[in-house]
Amino acid sequence: MKTLLASTCLMFGLIGGTSLSHAAECGSLTIASMNWQSAEVLSNLDKFILNEGYGCDAEITVGDTVPTITSMAEKGQPDIAPEAWIDLLPEVVKKGTDEGRIVKVGSPLPDGGVQGWWIPKYLADAHPDIKTIPDMLKHPELFPDPEDSSKGAIFNGPQGWGGTVVTSQLYKGFEAEKAGFSLIDTGSAAGLDGSIAKAYEGKEGWVGYYWAPTALLGKYEMVKLEAGVPEDAAEWKRCNTVEACTDPKANAWPVDTIVTLVAKPFSERVGPEVMDYLKKRSWTNATVSKLMAWMTDNQASGEDGAKHFLEENKDIWTKWVSPEAAEKIAAAL
Repeated sequence: MKTLLASTCLMFGLIGGTSLSHAAECGSLTIASMNWQSAEVLSNLDKFILNEGYGCDAEITVGDTVPTITSMAEKGQPDIAPEAWIDLLPEVVKKGTDEGRIVKVGSPLPDGGVQGWWIPKYLADAHPDIKTIPDMLKHPELFPDPEDSSKGAIFNGPQGWGGTVVTSQLYKGFEAEKAGFSLIDTGSAAGLDGSIAKAYEGKEGWVGYYWAPTALLGKYEMVKLEAGVPEDAAEWKRCNTVEACTDPKANAWPVDTIVTLVAKPFSERVGPEVMDYLKKRSWTNATVSKLMAWMTDNQASGEDGAKHFLEENKDIWTKWVSPEAAEKIAAAL
């Protein structure tokens, strides 16, 4: 009996020691929360999973793309940027990785950041021949201009957005005016969203600029039109993204690369289970868009959204973590 008791105590001691070791390996860390909804909920999701599942002491620090990635590349802080749109700062990211301060760890959004021209799914279903921008331009009657029904309309974003500049240039490049289309300035993000909501309520035709993942596309199902022309990166940089350029060509909108960035010192001191989680953790644009739609409808914070996702999508997140971590996370909800 004494032998059994001693063995049992030793066994629990080893388990406890292993648990403490994992906590010590993870330790304190900072997670960057960017100032948009998908990044906010993902940073809170990482905080909950790392703290409850892996014994970390994670805290969120508010940041934005340029200062966060620059700080990681130069100083190795914060420790994790869960949703880094690295195409915005290619040279900074390259310098940080080349000098061994940051590492890329998988992608939280393998679909990428998707921008372009979209139409409602009900319209795409009713007209399966419309798959590309040239297909759409053959049918101005399906996308009537609210001010002039004899023309079609392409809805643009507000002034100051990069996507608004590109849409204006593609409008010229695809010769949409010659095809009978007007370009509508929606004036604001709310005006753009409102135009989609109005179209959906009346099951009307609509085509225009938008992007994913977003709460709006979680609420209103839209289909992105293919460009129908090859992607030309040099032309995109030369003219499609430059407002003053006077001779834009038709082009395909590139997909933005989104990765998780981790500070190299953190990646070297934590246990392999933590890094394995960060590599596996990903969701589709459709999944996160639906979650953001729920957050918007319920005026929920990033923390609320993370807990809602964990409660409603066990089949997804349990594939990211170890069985032991899954039990701890479920118990903490």
